[in-house]
Amino acid sequence: MDFGGPQMTEQMKEQIAEMMKKALEKTYILNFNKEESSYKEEEKLAAPGAGGGMMAMMGNFTAGAQYKNTTDDLYLQEQEFFGKQFLITDTLPKLEWKLVNVSKQIGQYVAFKATAIKQLGDTDFQSMRRRNSNTDSEKEATETKKDSTEFDLMEEIEIPKEIEIVAWYTPQIPIPQGPGEFSGLPGLILEIQADRTSILCTKIVLNPKEIEIKKPSKGQKVSQEEYQKIVKDKMEEMQEMYGGRGRGRGMQIRMN
Repeated sequence: MDFGGPQMTEQMKEQIAEMMKKALEKTYILNFNKEESSYKEEEKLAAPGAGGGMMAMMGNFTAGAQYKNTTDDLYLQEQEFFGKQFLITDTLPKLEWKLVNVSKQIGQYVAFKATAIKQLGDTDFQSMRRRNSNTDSEKEATETKKDSTEFDLMEEIEIPKEIEIVAWYTPQIPIPQGPGEFSGLPGLILEIQADRTSILCTKIVLNPKEIEIKKPSKGQKVSQEEYQKIVKDKMEEMQEMYGGRGRGRGMQIRMN
């Protein structure tokens, strides 16, 4: 990603990159029992002004608490989108896990590897990347003169159709739960690698007493498909407003 072009020193670019890295590294807490789990970001005070416009933009897609019930096949997620609260209510995301005969030590637990392929939709922005501009058709497109203020986001970025998920689970805790949307393995998931996202378990506290898992309840209830349509429609609306085609009021984003 370009942090300001040649006007910025390498030191300034490194400082901004480190700031963004810290802003993107978050701590979550997974509470679980035999049937249910809740997954929520640990609350902490943000540094004043941290992240600037980039973090403000990402804040428009803020994910809240997630809940899974493997017995009832129920998935809930609080999701804020441009200031409006939604409660995504759907069945559990399904992945066809392949168990691999490879193990490693994670803390005091022996973890085994599992892989799966996840199909992505148009609104899976965590996996978006700069479009490969090496194809003939795209070379022709770059030769076409455009207004310098014109910006078409969907021409600049792409979201892959699928990504590989690598999970590490431990049969020593024989509960089919895991962080985020992930579950369905013969043991607690301790680590996930999903495209450019890594989730690592740093501490496990086993409570001998049964704990109550609270279900998220805030927001307009929608299915995952309905929520994705809302996001897609909003992004198209923003493209129409700020695309700058012939209006001289566009924005410019550069990615490397």
